[in-house]
Amino acid sequence: MEELLVTARSNALIDPGLHIWTWEVAMYLFLGGMTAGIMVFAAAMTLLNKDEEAPLATTQLALLGPVVLSLGMTTLFLDLEHKLFVYRFYTAFMPLSPMSWGSWVLVFIYPVSLLQILSTLRNGYPRLAVYPDRSALGRRVLDWCESNRRSIAMAAIPFGVALGIYTGILLSAFSARPFWNTGILGPLFLVSGLSTAAALVALAARRHGERLMFTRIDLVLILVELALVALFLINLSTGSGVQIEALESIMGGPYTLLFWGLFIGAGLLVPLLLEVLELRGVSMKVVLLAPVLVLLGGYLLRQVMLDVGQESTWTQYPSQYNAELLDRLHR
Repeated sequence: MEELLVTARSNALIDPGLHIWTWEVAMYLFLGGMTAGIMVFAAAMTLLNKDEEAPLATTQLALLGPVVLSLGMTTLFLDLEHKLFVYRFYTAFMPLSPMSWGSWVLVFIYPVSLLQILSTLRNGYPRLAVYPDRSALGRRVLDWCESNRRSIAMAAIPFGVALGIYTGILLSAFSARPFWNTGILGPLFLVSGLSTAAALVALAARRHGERLMFTRIDLVLILVELALVALFLINLSTGSGVQIEALESIMGGPYTLLFWGLFIGAGLLVPLLLEVLELRGVSMKVVLLAPVLVLLGGYLLRQVMLDVGQESTWTQYPSQYNAELLDRLHR
């Protein structure tokens, strides 16, 4: 025990108060959630036969999936301490590890996303479709993907949901961090990812009708996200003593402004108000600000969760693992 007390305070690399995960991981969680939303909406609009009402979502959105995910994977790669050993994630599968599940989900996301893209390539990106159409094999592949477009869409939805929800489950599995130790994180991260994807479509859509459709979708998702945040706060406030202490970081503590002012206020409530005004026909030049704020709020949610979670702990390390106090006991 004495050896533990001494080494815990003399080795800064294992000091539990350190922030090990920084913005790179938060950005990966944000872009991964957005990718999940992109896959789900591209598939859902296809299954609902919304080609006329939502041409961007049904024929062009899928291409953004692997692009956005690759950007997120890049930031995650930057966070790795031993980058050359990344392949070791795929030398085993651990059924009880959310990180292992997530690693393998990412492997399957790319081929499913590619099939989504190929199933709408001719309609969404005819200039790109010219290249595979030049060969007999390329034409067969595109023809097969188009004929099985609905089946591909049905397969894309569960993979998208798995990608969106696993990031929250990954954090909640860290029982040593009381701020993360709640089952609400998985659904919260999934809904947030769907909301950011809906905001992205609303921002990029050229047709007014499609933009209004995804504005309505995003409005509902923001309300659901606010409800999940409320459940998250209730869960912590009625939990153990250390969870209540962790909650104080955003209830008057150092992260209060970031959580309530930027994430809740600027990232959820302000865009919610702007979207309501837009749907009511109020002419405002700032309505396009709403999806931008939703994207900002989606990132801030992950950043706040990471920062507060890594500071929360079940043990008061400064008092329990203090070499000076140990030395006094020996005297």
